[in-house]
Amino acid sequence: MTAVTASTRVEVRRGKNESTTALIRRFTRRVQGLGLVREVRNSRYWDRPMSKNVERKRALISKVRRENYNEQVKLGKIDPAAKKTRKR
Repeated sequence: MTAVTASTRVEVRRGKNESTTALIRRFTRRVQGLGLVREVRNSRYWDRPMSKNVERKRALISKVRRENYNEQVKLGKIDPAAKKTRKR
């Protein structure tokens, strides 16, 4: 059995009279000892960071929306006191 994460390789050879369950148990212990399980679980929900261009575009969009909202408030089309609340 072999597990490879980044640059770590774990290899376990089966002994003469060793059962499959004992081999799997030994492999699992070795992987846990190296901290691979913890490392994989930590990176499970890892999300790629946004690029600078995407961040800028999102900031510009929100700025335009905010300006549009403030303009409508000034014109009296929107009552800021009666702001909508999100349902959760």
